Amino acid sequence: MTQDRRFPVRLDLKQGTVDMSHGSGGRAMAQLIAELFHRHLDNALLAQGNDQALFSPPPGRMVMSTDGHVISPLFFPGGDIGSLAVHGTLNDVAMAGARPLYLAAAFILEEGFPLADLARIVASMASAANQACVPVVTGDTKVVERGKGDGVFITTTGVGVVPEGIHISGDLARPGDAILVSGHIGDHGVAILSKRENLGFETEIRSDSAALHGLVADMVTAVPEIHCLRDPTRGGLATTLNEIAHQSGVGMQIREEAIPVRPEVTAACELLGLDPLYVANEGKLIAICPGERAEDLLTAMRMHPRGEDAAIIGAVVEDELRFVQMETRFGGSRIVDWLAGEQLPRIC
Repeated sequence: MTQDRRFPVRLDLKQGTVDMSHGSGGRAMAQLIAELFHRHLDNALLAQGNDQALFSPPPGRMVMSTDGHVISPLFFPGGDIGSLAVHGTLNDVAMAGARPLYLAAAFILEEGFPLADLARIVASMASAANQACVPVVTGDTKVVERGKGDGVFITTTGVGVVPEGIHISGDLARPGDAILVSGHIGDHGVAILSKRENLGFETEIRSDSAALHGLVADMVTAVPEIHCLRDPTRGGLATTLNEIAHQSGVGMQIREEAIPVRPEVTAACELLGLDPLYVANEGKLIAICPGERAEDLLTAMRMHPRGEDAAIIGAVVEDELRFVQMETRFGGSRIVDWLAGEQLPRIC
């Protein structure tokens, strides 16, 4: 990288730390943006250098979503706060059946945060955005005093476009619909907890953090009649199903034996007293479609790498009380209620 004449001395990305001048709006802030953020996230729209990105959207209905990321620890098996910030917002946009177009990112940095860690996070964010083919086109950086933050917080905002003929919403589930998940649940939350608490398991549990818009595109192509899509992040599968049941005014009946959970996640949850139904995911989705199209949708999901372990786990039913009920492995039945309290704080 050619030395910028505005900055006689380059940032010390090995031993340096964030200081208050990096949020002052002056030369130090300009250097941080130029030598770290622009270096990794560079693209034509970001290079415009304005406080906004100017672009012409393609035809279709626009979708917009924003998400704050406050995870602890910042680095975990399968990802870090940088890639998570990209994946989380892309997935929220994709759950409308949309194709994500652009991302914006805002960083809140704490004084004293190592520049080497910040560079690692920004590089990871850039890699995730490049792999998803969705650039970060504008952003902002603020610095807070030492002790008034927690290293780094990231807020990302995404915009996308929904193709004509696609109508997906949490209030469209209907009795007779099938409920599908795209793969094993609970990986992300257990990976975070194991890293946070320095728990050693025989098999490393990795976060499932991933962008899902490619999978969604294949799904809506195969079954345009999909009624609902949702990524079960905080609160996990159980809380997300309750949210949709409430929105749509329906009940749900799911089968415990049909829900894919990795043996190591099941074992970890048993050890820690957790229920995998309530553990967060960052690379899985729930799909609800007309029952007669369920097998077609399942086939399409399993043909994509992000959906190869997809399963049909239940059905939407009539229920004025909007309960989610589960048939257990032992043939009994129990209510799967909303998450009460917080099983795992600071997970996304």
